[in-house]
Amino acid sequence: MQSDLFPEDQPEASRPADGSRRTFMQQAGGILGFALASPIASQAETLAEKLAPNNPIVSGASPLQLTINGQVKNLTLEPRTTLLDALREYLDLTGTKKGCDHGQCGACTVHVDGQRTLSCLTLAVMVKGKEITTIEGLATGEQLHPMQAAFVKHDGFQCGYCTPGQIMSGVACVREGHATSDDQAREWMSGNLCRCGAYANILAAVREVAGQQAKG
Repeated sequence: MQSDLFPEDQPEASRPADGSRRTFMQQAGGILGFALASPIASQAETLAEKLAPNNPIVSGASPLQLTINGQVKNLTLEPRTTLLDALREYLDLTGTKKGCDHGQCGACTVHVDGQRTLSCLTLAVMVKGKEITTIEGLATGEQLHPMQAAFVKHDGFQCGYCTPGQIMSGVACVREGHATSDDQAREWMSGNLCRCGAYANILAAVREVAGQQAKG
């Protein structure tokens, strides 16, 4: 029976040896792949050559200097080390917690140049030359930061695992002017999750500090 795919008047040389659809597709795919592969590979090589001088590949542990809580720390880290792991595993600053490790719970929140930052999604090498503040650097000597004191006053924690991240976000939230109402504070603190459900007390603490700062 005559095939619709390979009519009788098609030149013999262009027809697959066994006349099957599978053989035809294999031959056509091979020709198309050969036609496309060369230009794409050439473009990739050209791009790599242009980027190489300014972006050398870094591998293996290398020296890194970080400024944390006002102190300069000298470390030797793999380029892939996150800021969270650098703090916890290399500097023993375990107040910053590893929760989801995917940037979804906010337990690892620290300040980098005063901005809220998820340390689990930040490579340590990215914050070289910047001022990093963790929960350990918030108090002044024995004097608690007003946000820490407010959390104690309003019992803004239960198990306490999320508390360091909540406090760091709360401080930034007030500083940003994003705690002028309950709804606004809830919205801007929504990136920090509390599995115990102490949200009402956390909100009371943040709002109290915001009120104190508004009064001057």
